[in-house]
Amino acid sequence: MTGTLACGVDVGGTKIAGGVVDEEGKILERLTLESPAEDVEAIEDAIASLVSDLASRHDVACVGIGAAGYVDSDRRRVYFAPNLAWRDIDLSAELEERVKLPVVVENDANAAAWGEFTFGVGEDVEDFMLVTVGTGVGGGLVLDGALHRGAFGVAAEIGHMRVVPGGILCGCGNRGCLESYGSGTALVREAREAASGKSLLARTLLDRAGGDPEKINGPLITEVARGGDPFSLELIADVGRWLGEGIASLAAVLDPAMVAIGGGVSEAGDLLMDPIRTAFARELSGRGYRPVAQVVRAELGNLAGLVGAADLARRP
Repeated sequence: MTGTLACGVDVGGTKIAGGVVDEEGKILERLTLESPAEDVEAIEDAIASLVSDLASRHDVACVGIGAAGYVDSDRRRVYFAPNLAWRDIDLSAELEERVKLPVVVENDANAAAWGEFTFGVGEDVEDFMLVTVGTGVGGGLVLDGALHRGAFGVAAEIGHMRVVPGGILCGCGNRGCLESYGSGTALVREAREAASGKSLLARTLLDRAGGDPEKINGPLITEVARGGDPFSLELIADVGRWLGEGIASLAAVLDPAMVAIGGGVSEAGDLLMDPIRTAFARELSGRGYRPVAQVVRAELGNLAGLVGAADLARRP
């Protein structure tokens, strides 16, 4: 279906974003709805309403859904979505009945990786890895120009690579996962713990939060770090170090030409990217005697998943 308009939908725990995307990756129109995350029927009705609204004004031929969860290799069934009510559901069939269009379902990080590979920072390489750093750590892989889903459709769960045996309990049920140390959640946890413990290091952050540790969040930490606060800079650098070391381990297995860093935490820019690159270069196996992957910021931001999902819907 190359050359046709597709509707891409990025489904999250708080919002559903959809748009009509042409074959060049340009978004012709975009809509956003609140996500009724805990109600299966309501989620599907919301997606169908959004798609139908867009399709009423554009000649949409197919629909791509980016879902935060485990999606089968046939790109139809969602096994499990941690922040949504879907549990082993044939989402493609449910939505096709509602919107009367072909529907492809893809993991949201996979869709974002494909969007960046096809229309963003990775368009000039064949082996590409996207690492999304937000509440958790997600990932997507393109190997030899093809999206790598794995045997069961759940490859590239980068955030759940164990980096500390017996470490912090992760939401996935295991201990010591990368996202427990290298995510926005980890960043905020460390800041709040220091502030709650009345550490002098966290004094500036606590003052900016009005004396309430629970009001410390990622954007505030980044803002204070940009103002030169040593503790905030250290917190972001620690997250970058964990990510750089994790990416080095992944590169030893996957050998990508480029690794792009996306997600909300990447808004910290070089405050995060420099520590990632330093740790990556320090921990890479064979360093000094091998080509080194580029480590760059993603270009498409929070639109990558929508654009990628739409483009994947056009492809067999």
